[in-house]
Amino acid sequence: MHKTNKILEEAKTTLLIEAKSIENLIDQLDEGFTHVVQLIHQSRGRLIITGIGKSAVIAMKIAATMNSTGTPSIFMHAADAIHGDLGIILENDVVLCLSKSGTSPEIKALIPHIKHRGNKLIAITGNETGALAKASDYVLMTRIEKEACPNNLAPTSSTTAQLAMGDALAVCLLKLKDFGAMDFAKHHPGGALGKQLFLTAKEVSIENELPKVKSHTPVADVIDEITTKRLGTTAVIDDDQIVGIITDGDIRRMLKTKNSIGSLVAKDIMGTNPTTISERTLASKALGLMKEKSINHLILVNEQGNYSGMLHILDLIREGISE
Repeated sequence: MHKTNKILEEAKTTLLIEAKSIENLIDQLDEGFTHVVQLIHQSRGRLIITGIGKSAVIAMKIAATMNSTGTPSIFMHAADAIHGDLGIILENDVVLCLSKSGTSPEIKALIPHIKHRGNKLIAITGNETGALAKASDYVLMTRIEKEACPNNLAPTSSTTAQLAMGDALAVCLLKLKDFGAMDFAKHHPGGALGKQLFLTAKEVSIENELPKVKSHTPVADVIDEITTKRLGTTAVIDDDQIVGIITDGDIRRMLKTKNSIGSLVAKDIMGTNPTTISERTLASKALGLMKEKSINHLILVNEQGNYSGMLHILDLIREGISE
């Protein structure tokens, strides 16, 4: 029990120290932050984000966040930059460099090459007197009181502060660009939001077979069609017109009320007012309709109004679709 309490105490202390490092950033913000946001927003080039060590890892995350929120960005490792990757930087690009001390040999070696190219240089650093801060056009201070590491050595609070500053930049740029949910979804077509805003009922059900019978098809054959196509239902089609639907539930109800099914055909047990939707309907809206009507299937129709697919609620669940 004593060890458990000690572990929890250390964890809470770490989180409090790192939370404090982020809170302290508020007082370090000045007009320079505004100028940086405007510079990046108005740039005709990309944002090149670089760093060394743990700062490089944070730089990678900031670049990913920028890209997903509408600010084209490229991560460039500072060590690789001075061995050929400087070619990444184009004329109109803005360079954002992360370094707690701003005095790492790789950073000091990189700075003159960026300045020689004429690119604007922004620093995210905790040392206002370091080489990086002195050489940069703009400096975003991420000064911390101490690292969360008990030895005050391992980058912890400092990298947390860098990450938070990067998020602040990304969110401000997002607001300036009026970057909304639809824009976000375009950059995340495989994510939950992208699926909700773009995935159609047809795309969700594309691998499903098209179970169908005619109104005079014997019930035994109807059961075989439902079983074979494995969707728990079948459409009833006469002369290319949708006239009904038969589900597993209809079959169960029939078996409870009928002693013999030998003379029965599809029209005897089918539902005559099936719910249909356009195959282009968003999957999220299809789910809403299913919930509204308390049904598990929707018949899809194409532009001509012809039967083109069968959507099962499990198709939507599998894709993680929500309203």
